[in-house]
Amino acid sequence: MIQSLSDALSERGYDTLTAVQEAVTNPELANADLLVSAQTGSGKTVGFGLAIGPTLLGDDQTMGPAAAPLALIVAPTRELAFQVTRELGWLYAKTGARVTSCVGGMDMRDERRALERGAHIVVGTPGRLRDHIQRGSLDMTSLRAVVLDEADEMLDLGFREDLEFMLGEAPEDRRTLLFSATVPPMIVTLAQNYQRDAVRVTTVSEKGQHSDISYQVLRVAQQDAENAIINVLRFHDAQNAIVFANTRAAVNRLTARFANRGFSVVSLSGELSQSERTHALQAMRDGRARVCVATDVAARGIDLPNLELVIHAELPTNTEGLLHRSGRTGRAGRKGISALVVPPKAIKRAERLLKFARVTAEWTTAPSAEDILERDEERLLSDPAWGDEISEDAAAFAARLLERQSPEAVAAAYLRLYRTHHSAPEELSDPDERPAAKERPPFGPSTWFSLSVGRNDRAEPRWILPLLCRAGGLEKESIGAIRVQNSETHVEIADPAVAAFLTALGEGGVLEDGVTATQMAEAPERTAPPARRAPGPKRDRDEDRKPRYEDRKPRGEDRKPRYEDRKPRDEDRKPRYEDRKPRDEDRKPRYEDRKPRSDDRKPRHDDRKPRGEDGAGYRPAGKGKPEGRPDKPAYKAKAKYGADRPDGKPGKGAGGYKGKPGGKPGGKPAGKGAAGKPRANAADTSKRFEKPGAKPKGKPGGMQPPRRPKS
Repeated sequence: MIQSLSDALSERGYDTLTAVQEAVTNPELANADLLVSAQTGSGKTVGFGLAIGPTLLGDDQTMGPAAAPLALIVAPTRELAFQVTRELGWLYAKTGARVTSCVGGMDMRDERRALERGAHIVVGTPGRLRDHIQRGSLDMTSLRAVVLDEADEMLDLGFREDLEFMLGEAPEDRRTLLFSATVPPMIVTLAQNYQRDAVRVTTVSEKGQHSDISYQVLRVAQQDAENAIINVLRFHDAQNAIVFANTRAAVNRLTARFANRGFSVVSLSGELSQSERTHALQAMRDGRARVCVATDVAARGIDLPNLELVIHAELPTNTEGLLHRSGRTGRAGRKGISALVVPPKAIKRAERLLKFARVTAEWTTAPSAEDILERDEERLLSDPAWGDEISEDAAAFAARLLERQSPEAVAAAYLRLYRTHHSAPEELSDPDERPAAKERPPFGPSTWFSLSVGRNDRAEPRWILPLLCRAGGLEKESIGAIRVQNSETHVEIADPAVAAFLTALGEGGVLEDGVTATQMAEAPERTAPPARRAPGPKRDRDEDRKPRYEDRKPRGEDRKPRYEDRKPRDEDRKPRYEDRKPRDEDRKPRYEDRKPRSDDRKPRHDDRKPRGEDGAGYRPAGKGKPEGRPDKPAYKAKAKYGADRPDGKPGKGAGGYKGKPGGKPGGKPAGKGAAGKPRANAADTSKRFEKPGAKPKGKPGGMQPPRRPKS
């Protein structure tokens, strides 16, 4: 081991190393990638600090000038990152190493300036480290070692992409150390992809899980769960205690309850800012607070040196949560207590948790008020203050006090003053005792009334009671028994409220919606409720019912025969396909057997004569066209286009149109230059969108708008 690191351990009081620390500092593993699994509280932080020492220092005892980081430590939570920073700070203090933290919730500008000044070791959370890498403020080129602390927790929290990004950006010749309490398949896959022939190191204690932790299951009544926690805190009077709850609302409720009972308490949950969380943990370390109420955000990596008690106010969701919560105590050889507060409804669940976690627990009950008072007396009598030397001022005051009071009175007063500085214990119920049924006190003198609705009118007490309170002006306490009969309902009303009830009734005693109330001379006889109709006897199988399969008659001659019993095919039945007669000559021939095309049939399109001079075309006569087909007369223009119109005006056929030869009679003259010009050819695409001879419109070189040609 490097001498500067060994000296730091000696000054810190480390006489011997833990199992995981001895395993990772083995000289044979000095340059190997490691996959380490060890239980919580086994000293993993100091372990990987010692493991990366030879990689960072080599043969030197001190670090060189701070520049690009040499080691990167990744932790799942902010609290764990700060704790790792403190541990590595004192471990590498004699080497001159500069340790910098980069965690979420802190000012990123301060972290960037610290990285620009240079650092040897950088500790941070996955999200913030990835931000620094992408922004270029964290240089990864000089890294020699990368450590993933609590790697299984980071994968559970969804940091897999961030971890793969950072490992991909790190140099390929680095050392990669994965520390985890458990090694699930995802950790194995990560090690195979980003480690080089990693050595598996397992230091799980053979004595079982958390041998230094005493597990207790406290059975309490359902209504005494929080009172039992108060009694447990009072009974043990631990220097530091953590109470775990599952939700932030439960944390806030328990924090307020404990503060009202006089406990110095702080809370720790995800809704607090990073500065508030840091101040809460520092108050626990300084002794200003003795109880911390937290969610599972404090279940990983939090190390409080004086933590002696862990209380599970609500059971964790899985065995890993139970082990990591309990692992906050009993660390590094110290003893601790983990108490599970279990109401009757959670007993089976607690049994399964302990069974799957392979933990043996003591099933007991929460301390009673008498046990707590007796424990207070024992602590008072064993207080080391009794052995202190008595000063002259204290002796003079004691003499004056004994002159006025007897020794018994002085001792009793001192005991009372001692108890006033502590919260009073709670009285707890027996967890096996069932709550007694509430007995209704006697109703007192009353008067009975009869209502005009009953069971036949589908009357029920659940709507008769609000009817009496609403329409009769009665209080709920003034109404006694309500007995629903077939045609009426009997109601008991206390005598002090009868006068007000009669006053509230309308004419004829009408309450509401036609329901009338009549005062009865005496109490009605109580009748038994109508008995339920007894079920009738089971029906036997009758003769007219369909018989079962085994009771059916055997197959007779009159029944349809089976397939194998059918008669053979007769001659008069329709023959099968293979038995049909061959094709006769008089049947319709197949396609290939048809006669060839004869000359008298209509010729095909490709056999027709080409368009020639003999008038075999298809265009009609007129307008300068050919004469047309010889078998059809020439096309004649319609009368409205001819020269003779009924109104005596010349038709369009008599002369040309505007812009055409001849012009329009009686109209405008023919267009300029139109005479003698041939008709525009529609097949000429160059003049499709403009008139022949017309000037183009629009800007030169621009696209002309399309025009529909006139028909």
